[in-house]
Amino acid sequence: MPEALDKIQDDVQDHASESRFNGFIALFVAVVATFMALCNVKDGNVVQAMQQSQAKAVDQWAYYQSKSTKHHIAENSAEMLKAQLEMNPGLKPEIQAKVEAKIAAQLTAAKKYEKEKEQIKGEAEKAAKDYDAMNIHDDQFDLAEACLSVAVALAGITALTKKRWLFGVAGVFASLGFLFGLAGFFHWNLHSDLMAKILG
Repeated sequence: MPEALDKIQDDVQDHASESRFNGFIALFVAVVATFMALCNVKDGNVVQAMQQSQAKAVDQWAYYQSKSTKHHIAENSAEMLKAQLEMNPGLKPEIQAKVEAKIAAQLTAAKKYEKEKEQIKGEAEKAAKDYDAMNIHDDQFDLAEACLSVAVALAGITALTKKRWLFGVAGVFASLGFLFGLAGFFHWNLHSDLMAKILG
């Protein structure tokens, strides 16, 4: 009889220990899933900002091309008018003055377009740099979500199989996920090119 009581007592203790462990796994999954959801929301915002930066860069480069074309047209027009003056040395003074005024106007326009081109180029390059900087944070959130998803899956398998070493592996993936997620939130310069290539 005492042996039966000992066995019942051992079973109760094992069940209590197992129940605590499952409760700890449930808490772990809840915390990891919550952080993963926050990373997902932030990643969505980053992706939207990346799309806006990319669209701005494309628009600015198109605008730059337009100004570049106008710049070349103005320079070519000035050169053609100069050539006409040289080929017609006997023009009346009032006509020559009008042509020279047109040459000056075209050269002024060319200088204006050249200045505007540089400003537009700077804005396009800034938008491209912003995109590249945000892309690093997008990768960080992607890596965080991947690691956290693996951690949740391993925690679920741990609950089913009762193999506690699996929970240690889940903890490693969760730690990596939290690290990359925090790097994304706080703009830390932490990036794994290898993992980004694997996931990309």
